[in-house]
Amino acid sequence: MVRRPVAWVVAVVLFVEGLGVAALQWFLGVVVDRQDMSLAGLDPDVMSLSSKIGGVVFGAYFALCGLVALLVALRDRAPAGFGRILLISAAVVHALLGAFAWGLVGWTAFLFMVVVLGLIVLLLMTYDAQATPGSEEPADSAPDGGTGGGSPATDSPAGGSPVSPPPAPTTP
Repeated sequence: MVRRPVAWVVAVVLFVEGLGVAALQWFLGVVVDRQDMSLAGLDPDVMSLSSKIGGVVFGAYFALCGLVALLVALRDRAPAGFGRILLISAAVVHALLGAFAWGLVGWTAFLFMVVVLGLIVLLLMTYDAQATPGSEEPADSAPDGGTGGGSPATDSPAGGSPVSPPPAPTTP
């Protein structure tokens, strides 16, 4: 049973986006190669090769982010360490790409970037690091507001004595 399908959706979207970015950059590299024109004195072969390499690297980055999201979905746990940093960086990249897409490509590309940004942020916010697998509450919360024992002796941090306010100061 899938409890939080957002991780599966993010994984699929990032894999498809990685493949799409790599294919688009490869296509642009082929177009530059067939044009055989120089841009401001740059070698067309270098521009074509750099476009292809950039597409492969950027596509691999999104695929790696998709792999992290897939691992989150399979484990049903929050991403930690490098995976969390990778997903946060993907969110920042999508925010920046969305800002550039609005001005250069149009509102549909902006909308796609914002939707993917929202999905990544939702993935990061949905999985709480303190929640236990299989429960929707954090492990240290209890329904009565205490820490789980129900009696003052077990709810107190002093190990048996209830917490009381310090004595009021007296004047001589």
